[in-house]
Amino acid sequence: MTTEVTFRDAYDTLKKHAETLRNRQEPNIDDLLKIVEESVEAFQVCQQRIDAVDKALQDALGRQTEIEKPAPQEDADDMDDDIPF
Repeated sequence: MTTEVTFRDAYDTLKKHAETLRNRQEPNIDDLLKIVEESVEAFQVCQQRIDAVDKALQDALGRQTEIEKPAPQEDADDMDDDIPF
């Protein structure tokens, strides 16, 4: 049975690997392949979640725009009609 990786878990993996690489004085080639593979997988999970949220927002905003059409804006010339001087 496979457990779906959450965004938070994937993000934490990316942060952990970035910190590991940042703090190394010299590269450890033996660990590098594992770090790169895990980082790529974690990045893909994060990117999929971000894309899904982006699509959901675009869909929701698109529907909202159709429902709530903005009122037409007045021209600058029309605004002067209310000024008594």
